[in-house]
Amino acid sequence: MEIIKITTSGMSHLFMTIFLHHFSTFMVLPAITDVTMSAICPGEDECSLAIYLTGFQQAIIGLGTLVTMPLMGNLSDKYGRKALLTAPVTLTVIPLAILAYSRTKSFFYAYYILKTLTAMLCEGSVHCLALAYVADNVPEERRATVFGILSGIGSCAFVCGNISTRFLSTPSTFQVATTVAIVAAIYMRIFLPESMRDGDLYTPILSEGKLEINDSGECCSTKKVSSSGQKSIKKVQLFEGLPSIEDTISLLKTSTTFSQAAIVAFFSNLADLGLHASTMYYLKAKFHFNKDQFADLMVISGIAGTVSQLVMMPILVPALGEARLLSIGLFFNCVHMFLYSVAWSSWVPYASAVFSILFVFSQPCMRTIVSKQVGSCEQGKAQGCISGICSFASVVSPLVFSPLTALFLSDRAPFNFPGFSIMCIGFAAMIAFLQSIMIRAAPPISNRRVSNSNSVLA
Repeated sequence: MEIIKITTSGMSHLFMTIFLHHFSTFMVLPAITDVTMSAICPGEDECSLAIYLTGFQQAIIGLGTLVTMPLMGNLSDKYGRKALLTAPVTLTVIPLAILAYSRTKSFFYAYYILKTLTAMLCEGSVHCLALAYVADNVPEERRATVFGILSGIGSCAFVCGNISTRFLSTPSTFQVATTVAIVAAIYMRIFLPESMRDGDLYTPILSEGKLEINDSGECCSTKKVSSSGQKSIKKVQLFEGLPSIEDTISLLKTSTTFSQAAIVAFFSNLADLGLHASTMYYLKAKFHFNKDQFADLMVISGIAGTVSQLVMMPILVPALGEARLLSIGLFFNCVHMFLYSVAWSSWVPYASAVFSILFVFSQPCMRTIVSKQVGSCEQGKAQGCISGICSFASVVSPLVFSPLTALFLSDRAPFNFPGFSIMCIGFAAMIAFLQSIMIRAAPPISNRRVSNSNSVLA
């Protein structure tokens, strides 16, 4: 009974932490394009340098998260989700505070550098660790629903953040975002309990205890053992948490379902990140959108996504299953992108944004399928592996799509099709959709490890 009470309390505090964190990060999204353009190319609606800088930043962040995401996930299996959440939630404050103070060219470049460095650790890690926290505390049969609720909380923060931006000036937007980010970090440290996993406690990062591994490869409680002890033990060290290539390959070989989900994760994130990096510059160049129009567009998308994840997904998952719902989400994501690419009027992007009521299913369904393929001791490692694959996609995406976007928005375009790069992004999403059709969710793996104990917890 006490564990159930802790779990319920932990989930409510996790949801609040995620809401506050996402509120602070999402509310600056509509404003950042105008800030970038005014700092680099003042008075212009098309700027290839801004597109290249955004793409380069995204590639460097992706390269960093390619290493840090699996590391964060793996370390959280040993030291606890809350301990690892502290770093990204706190570091998020720094770049926001810079633009809250000033948005001149010199301060923008200071923000650009610090945002790139901090995002190598922060980008995606909060979501990855939150997923592992949920997997620790929620039974497998309810996991897809709670993952959907978690995504719905993020969508709700997205909506609230963008509505706030719509009615705030640009300086006030960054000041409020900084304040909320600080509140999120303080709230998490005070109220969020450490995750419980099979009744065992994690090894604190600064503990002198050692992690014992039994002969069957299961995670055991942390115990202090004297140097003369006869038990077989291994010391837990901070930088031994980085999984090897063999560990990653072992995870991908766990099941056909896991490897198929990894392919879907790569191509869907390749498309999503390409769209995120290109769309606002495309809309600004073609329809002269500014902060307010971007905020309106994001509010529509966010409201549709929130309703879908909090209301529709709990009903549809039991009826259709995660695999089928994943395919539905990816199909409508393709439709969404193709509509953007051929937008013939400024109302078309708004109509396209409504499709988020269906395409938001894809991420929580894909993460649920992954979580059911590994045991309870490796949830952080599995989610970190998928996040690492997504990070690799975030390296490739700007290298491919940013030059294409800059070319077709410039006067040097080989033919007049400003949305050509977005159409190519849609084809990448189509590959993810076709792969998702072939997924047949395997039975969940609850009580065994997918890799040997020497490689996982050495």
